[in-house]
Amino acid sequence: MKFITVRDLRTSPAKIWKELPEEQEMVITNNGKPIALLTPIGDSNLEETLSSIRQARAMNAVKLMQQISLKKGNDKMSIDEIEEEIRKARQESR
Repeated sequence: MKFITVRDLRTSPAKIWKELPEEQEMVITNNGKPIALLTPIGDSNLEETLSSIRQARAMNAVKLMQQISLKKGNDKMSIDEIEEEIRKARQESR
């Protein structure tokens, strides 16, 4: 995987677009931190690619929620405690 800076993207876009199909993925960085991912797509795989990215984001969000839940000790809650939490959340959302 190739890393490129925002500056590289601004100053040499033609070179980057030319390399992208071969590289398959390029990470754009700003001040040394990753901020975006470039990946080649076409009309034929646009929806499939977007769907895959969205699914991966959702899976990462679930994984993060599970980790936070474990840190809080929620894995030791009884069914009654879980149902009480659900009831409270539903009342608050009304």
